[in-house]
Amino acid sequence: MEVALRISTTPPPRDKPLLPSMTPSRSKRCFFWSPARNPSRARALNALSTRERALESRLSDGSRDIEEEDEEEVSYSSSSFLSLSEKPDRNMALLDDYEMEELNVDNSNPNHKSGYVAVLGKPNVGKSTLSNQMIGQKLSIVTDKPQTTRHRILGICSGPEYQVILYDTPGVIGKKMHKLDSMMMGNVRSAAINADCVLVVVDASKLPQKIDEVLEEGVGNLKDGLPVLLVLNKKDLIKPGEIAKRIEWYEKFTEVDEVIPVSSKYGQGVDDVKEWILSKLPFGPAYYPKAGQDIASEHPERFFIAEIVREKIFMQYRNEVPYACQANVVNYISRPTSKDYIMVEIVVEKNSQKMILIGKEGKALKILATAARLDIEDFLQKKVFLEVEVTVKENWRQNEGLLKHYGYGGQIRVI
Repeated sequence: MEVALRISTTPPPRDKPLLPSMTPSRSKRCFFWSPARNPSRARALNALSTRERALESRLSDGSRDIEEEDEEEVSYSSSSFLSLSEKPDRNMALLDDYEMEELNVDNSNPNHKSGYVAVLGKPNVGKSTLSNQMIGQKLSIVTDKPQTTRHRILGICSGPEYQVILYDTPGVIGKKMHKLDSMMMGNVRSAAINADCVLVVVDASKLPQKIDEVLEEGVGNLKDGLPVLLVLNKKDLIKPGEIAKRIEWYEKFTEVDEVIPVSSKYGQGVDDVKEWILSKLPFGPAYYPKAGQDIASEHPERFFIAEIVREKIFMQYRNEVPYACQANVVNYISRPTSKDYIMVEIVVEKNSQKMILIGKEGKALKILATAARLDIEDFLQKKVFLEVEVTVKENWRQNEGLLKHYGYGGQIRVI
């Protein structure tokens, strides 16, 4: 059964958002790795470009209102998905002069380091906050509810002498209630495939506990060959004397290379973590462009737009509703002479959940859409026209085909 409701948000005068803004103004832009160096990505981006040109031509004459646009069936081929488990080729012999300049490669510097880092841990220990602090920009959504992160978020932290690629992963859970949970844990395990080292984040304010489950789920048989750092997060919540006791316990009862206490929320100790990572990364050129690009992630902008909407759902609604929701950007059309048009689909499992999302006379959904639009505009640094559609797809969390379509198969959906 599918039921849809559309609510369009016409921008009111810009004042304080109805919900607290969680997305800082964007200082870095999202970037896809050069299609020329990855044919499958080239096909995906070409297909996307063709579809968007067709959609834009339908809107360019302004003869019909956006809300009255007919639904268009879109078929998704495998070329519409980009793998997150595929490392870009950084073999210098394959680079031409233009790419050498684009990557800001300095062959005279043999001390440049680059590599992948898997960030693991149980739900709600602060993995996303730590990743955001290291990247210097908010990429992973953050709420006070556990299991907010569903995807493996790829973030890029670059400096003159290094490039660190972080995989922020969903929280490790023991009991898997849905197919979604199993696929999320699959994303956790696959993060270690490319990893040069691993961060295991734990909550310092909780009683110490073994991290065997986290390592087994996230690293598996690779744990013996990878350097592992235990990040003792939320040290601001306990007394200094307790921190020393926590460190001593984890050093004694876990098989990690080092323990570093941090407060990701306030940025304390994050530089120590970065220094440890750099000591473990191999020497080599950057995987992603650095010169003039200031790249933050390989995910497309529409992925983060959907994540912003999902974050607002977690902030505004309670109980099971946020966990039953999936946000997808259905259409994104850039229009140079007017606001960009974005249509977001929110998928729920039950009609009752749809009614809770909408609220009386659509007021709750209007608040959600307005809060999301304000943060999306901050992220894109431009005005947008946001349209929200609520759709019921029964048991979508158990539907493997839908889950892969939504990007839970370890791939980026580019449409």
